[in-house]
Amino acid sequence: MATSTQSQTNHPEQKPTIPDLDIEQQPVGVLEIEVINYSSRAQWLRAAVLGANDGLLSTASLMVGVGAVHKDVKTMILTGITGLIAGALSMAIGEFVSVYSQYDIEMAQIEREEISESEIEERKGNLPSPLQAAAASALSFAVGAFVPLIAAGFVKDYYVRLGVVVAAVSLALLGFGGLSAVLGRAPVVKPSLRVLIGGWLAMGLTYGLTKLIGSTGI
Repeated sequence: MATSTQSQTNHPEQKPTIPDLDIEQQPVGVLEIEVINYSSRAQWLRAAVLGANDGLLSTASLMVGVGAVHKDVKTMILTGITGLIAGALSMAIGEFVSVYSQYDIEMAQIEREEISESEIEERKGNLPSPLQAAAASALSFAVGAFVPLIAAGFVKDYYVRLGVVVAAVSLALLGFGGLSAVLGRAPVVKPSLRVLIGGWLAMGLTYGLTKLIGSTGI
């Protein structure tokens, strides 16, 4: 017995080994992995980016186009403010009508299904809100429209003001294009360049055609 006790004391206590965990062999539900569905962002992201781009480009093109004929800063600023108000209201009404039409169609489909009242209310709560969509669309348009207004408001010289507006709008276009690409996990360079080149074309054509029409004396 003494020999047995001594042999036990001479050996250090062995710690239990922890087997390696193979993640691939774990049953479903053991590991919780958060999966982000980027496609679910597409609808609101598209509406926000399009609204901001519309506000930016339409307001800047109006200001540049009118500036091709009337070079004073007051006329350019008033044109931009008018474009902001009219465009934001137009975007809000258009988005409200569009989303409400979608809402009516989906509600009609829900009511045709044989489901309980609680399920109807739950699915109804998941439908898009026309008022929220209209407000978001108008707000994003106004955010974009403020960029050329702020850029033009502090410059008196016509040619410097025109260059500042184009530069500010170009930076904003790159920013909006890059932001939409990052949030959607898409490549950044090509979408940003597409938005930028499209903006240059819109402003350039508006300026050139307005200048041409103004030179005819109409």
